[in-house]
Amino acid sequence: MPAPQSGYAHVDGLEMYYEVHGAGGTPLVLLHGGLFDIDQQFGALIPGLAATRQVIAADLQGHGRTNDVDRPLRSAHLASDVVGLLRHLGVARADVLGFSVGGATALHLAIEHPELVRRLVISSASFHPDGDRPENREAVGGMTVEMIAGTPMEQAYRARSPHPDRLQTLLDKLGSFDEGVPGWSDADIRGIAAPTLITVGDCDAVTLDHAVRFLRLRGGDVNGDFVGVPASQLAVFPGTTHFHGLARTDLVLDVVLPFIDAPPPAS
Repeated sequence: MPAPQSGYAHVDGLEMYYEVHGAGGTPLVLLHGGLFDIDQQFGALIPGLAATRQVIAADLQGHGRTNDVDRPLRSAHLASDVVGLLRHLGVARADVLGFSVGGATALHLAIEHPELVRRLVISSASFHPDGDRPENREAVGGMTVEMIAGTPMEQAYRARSPHPDRLQTLLDKLGSFDEGVPGWSDADIRGIAAPTLITVGDCDAVTLDHAVRFLRLRGGDVNGDFVGVPASQLAVFPGTTHFHGLARTDLVLDVVLPFIDAPPPAS
């Protein structure tokens, strides 16, 4: 593919790194998970996603090429950053795909800024803490630099970060991501305007029961032969953990592209 347009947007005290791939269609915004960045999370997916549309990918606070600032990691802050990025780029409305931390950010964006989101893809993210497996929070909360030494994530952080000596700070912030945030109510989830695709691994950090509850609140889990296929959908990726939630590129593209290319639901 041609080299992307890239740059930095000055938002909320951040120098927020972004890339723009492809052209045409409704823009698709990609928001990565914790400890990932544009390249690690979406590098294999972007060629397929950007073949027929503009794709905007961003490194979130403290990740990739974006600097950190003196604030905790909260989905509300990250969503505000994304709003600033879209204003910087002059994008009035977009489809949004977020994974894990990026999924929580995308969900906040869809609920608090519904005018910005046409279609929503939430991957491996819960809308309420009761949907997360408890051991995941404990494990992330105890992560140290030594634990990930030599991994691609550690190497990428040190190679790309504007402050490569602050990896432990990022780990600590991820360990308390959205700490104290009560989650969204059932009414909040029912009220999302954008058709929603939920994806989850069958052995993910988010429970399958929660993913099905999410789907039901979005109008799914019905007999589509009698009432029609709902605008919101659920995809469960087999043999897939949280860490590898978007790693099966062909499968992800086969699920995501038909969803974002679908005609608007009948009113």
